[in-house]
Amino acid sequence: MTEMTTENREPNIIEVTEIMDMLPHRYPFLLVDRVTDYEEGKWLKAIKNVTFNEPCFTGHFPGAPIFQEY
Repeated sequence: MTEMTTENREPNIIEVTEIMDMLPHRYPFLLVDRVTDYEEGKWLKAIKNVTFNEPCFTGHFPGAPIFQEY
């Protein structure tokens, strides 16, 4: 059997319900909506869906909202 590489393997996906089982954080501090792929102990790619309703935008730079990168 050959070892799988990043190019020819299925991505490891983690949905938000499973993320919530792993992390104690909840809205508005749960800043991960979906893990799109990872290699355990090495790297992780994830999605955070950002909308204008995020608490950080309330009264923050009217007309020019900025979402700080993490």
